[in-house]
Amino acid sequence: MPKTVLDPAQLGLTELDHDLNHHTELPRTAISDFLENIIDKIGYVCSWLWLVAVGVIICTVAARYVFGLGTVMLEEIQWHLVGAAWLVGLSYTIVHDDHVRVDIIHENLSIRSQAKVELFGILLLLLPFLLISLWEMVPYAMSSLSQNETSQSPNGLPFRWILKSVLPFSMVLLIMAASARLIRVSVLLFSKKPNKNNNVNKSI
Repeated sequence: MPKTVLDPAQLGLTELDHDLNHHTELPRTAISDFLENIIDKIGYVCSWLWLVAVGVIICTVAARYVFGLGTVMLEEIQWHLVGAAWLVGLSYTIVHDDHVRVDIIHENLSIRSQAKVELFGILLLLLPFLLISLWEMVPYAMSSLSQNETSQSPNGLPFRWILKSVLPFSMVLLIMAASARLIRVSVLLFSKKPNKNNNVNKSI
């Protein structure tokens, strides 16, 4: 069968948009949309942490170099905010397929071949790694909570367990994102009636 090529203009996309986003053209399902919507909302809220972090960094620099004041608490707030925003943001980038890839080979494959690579990558590499990480991080965070862990610095922040709790939380979000991606590539590869318009497949 001849391969159908969609005209970017018909989709309302510029040529650059089409080149940047062609690898995200996967079927959508009710379950994948549900998981991705949750991650989208959490990611949007957490994106504001970057703005707060920038504000704290500016205050820290001004306090140190303008007023000659240095505070351990402000410095720790910086990396707490950046760490939390980065960890939560990982799942958001997977949902939108904006994470860093080494696409020397993958980028030049057909959509179906890319989906096969992702299917095996998610099943054999990503999900096992995330599940093992979650298994290790839950007791790590619980131990910090039970000890009411604080900063080792006398002037540092209390409640270090809050940041450590972000680790298993981010793993849960990543598992959700990987599962949503897995569903979408599975529908593309195994659906008997492929949905050319990428509408939601209510049977999944």
